Amino acid sequence: MKARGVVRNALKRGALLTAANWQVVVIQFVAETTFKLLLAIPILGGAFLVTLLLGQSLDELTAGDLREIMAAVTAALLARPAALIGFLAALLVVLLGGSIIMFVVKAGTITVLAEADGQAGPIGRPPLRLSEFERAMRFSMARFTSGASRLSRRFVTLGLILMGLYGASAALYALAVVRTYQGVAGGAPLLGWTLMAVLLSSLLIAWVTVVNLFYLLTQIVVGAADRSVAGAFREVLQFLRADLRNVAGVFAFVLMLVVVATILSLMATWGLGLIAFVPLAGLFVLPLQLGAWFVRSLLFEYLGLTALTAYLTLYRSHRLVPVVPAPGGVGGEPAGPFDEPMP
Repeated sequence: MKARGVVRNALKRGALLTAANWQVVVIQFVAETTFKLLLAIPILGGAFLVTLLLGQSLDELTAGDLREIMAAVTAALLARPAALIGFLAALLVVLLGGSIIMFVVKAGTITVLAEADGQAGPIGRPPLRLSEFERAMRFSMARFTSGASRLSRRFVTLGLILMGLYGASAALYALAVVRTYQGVAGGAPLLGWTLMAVLLSSLLIAWVTVVNLFYLLTQIVVGAADRSVAGAFREVLQFLRADLRNVAGVFAFVLMLVVVATILSLMATWGLGLIAFVPLAGLFVLPLQLGAWFVRSLLFEYLGLTALTAYLTLYRSHRLVPVVPAPGGVGGEPAGPFDEPMP
């Protein structure tokens, strides 16, 4: 099977398995929304603290999104170190607690999708039969919670490693930016500073993308093959060496879909913003915006889990499926998840 066909079938299978277990999409959406709401509490609390201590305008502090508000609050609290430490401590507690919840939820999600991938058979091969779709419906709260409980320690360990890498990467990036800026202050040309800043930002984005992909594949190996974190690291490296082309194909296609969905979402938001200036029609903007946000969030969750299941399919084809004897009993080849089960 050609690489393009493998990628197409893996994505088709991932989309069908995710749709068959739509409950995990909703659970991921609820968990992520709850995490963002929890994270907003200390940030908005910090904005009120700045208003009380320094007398700054609350409207100006809360004008942007959560990242802009947090940056504005942190900058304002630099004049009050004790208040800044308290704000950062509260933010860190919520960040760690919410992240642990997300890690545990992801463990249950991967357990359900791995079970569905193992039981579904060649669901992506047309024609799609209702019996095959029903066989892929493996979600149950018992299976979800059992997987979350069984894998929670390993997923939390893996998540903390990821957060440590994020912190180290951000620190190195900030150090590189400061050193570059000092070079400009020492007489280096401004154009060189601009190009270096763009290069550093591009390198950071590329590095974080690679880290996130490796992290996701490690989660898949831990959940689907019941490996330790260290064993999963080694197995992911073997998987990438053997099937990097197909993994990159799935990543590129899903990235393209996310970019297109983001552009359409921004266009819809811009259109709703224009409607808000029309008399009376502005009354309907808030419900429309909430509906658009809800649909967009569910769509992005679905795309993310489709990519996860496609990687899972590739990994299962690479490692978990036994060799099926060729007709006549001579030789054989690994049976992929796109093949019919042998009698």
